[in-house]
Amino acid sequence: MSRLVVVTGGTRGIGAAIAARFRDAGDTVLAPGRTECDVTDENAVSAYFAAAGPVDVLVNNAGISSSATLSRTTLEDWNAQIEVNATGAFLCTRAVLPGMRERDRGRIVTVASTTSHVGYRYTAAYTASKHAAAGLMRAVAAELAGTGVTANAVCPAFVRTDMTATSVARIQEHTGRASEDAEAALAAASPLGRLLEPGEVAFAVSFLAAPEAAAINGQTLVLDGGGIQL
Repeated sequence: MSRLVVVTGGTRGIGAAIAARFRDAGDTVLAPGRTECDVTDENAVSAYFAAAGPVDVLVNNAGISSSATLSRTTLEDWNAQIEVNATGAFLCTRAVLPGMRERDRGRIVTVASTTSHVGYRYTAAYTASKHAAAGLMRAVAAELAGTGVTANAVCPAFVRTDMTATSVARIQEHTGRASEDAEAALAAASPLGRLLEPGEVAFAVSFLAAPEAAAINGQTLVLDGGGIQL
């Protein structure tokens, strides 16, 4: 049966791969970018989901990142990452939850990060925002226990996206390394020893969103090759 799937931040990178996977499975997919649905704007989120109709699967994928030492992290950078990565997931989840509860079915999957579990240097704002996103998911899952609705998260290491390309460029700028060496440094941060591909994250999301995954609730699926043991 075709489902209505909403993938926030779905125009490129991980979001585009997730949207494509659900479409290939025969689902109806809405994949708004920021211009279509600014996840930090409460009124915009409410209007978007009211117009979308009954959502069967919500993928909280919209996200941003920047890196700096804590002393160089501005309040503007801090607020921006908290608002998109955590508040955005909150607003979108809150928008779809009443309908899912009423129908007693639904899947909410948040694209978090390995930084939802550990802290990395120069990522204070990003790490805090992803910890918040994972914490939100766990609290929602606790509310949903025993229903037909679930909330889970996927936590990938570095993925081959524009966001990661920006991180590679920063490493080049500050260290003078070649792009290949800068990318290798990021890949070495996880036991996988390489960057993830967006399709690998999309597979994990589709797994948690499957009807057969009804018993999986409040979990974080870590995609790093075995570094984080939960």
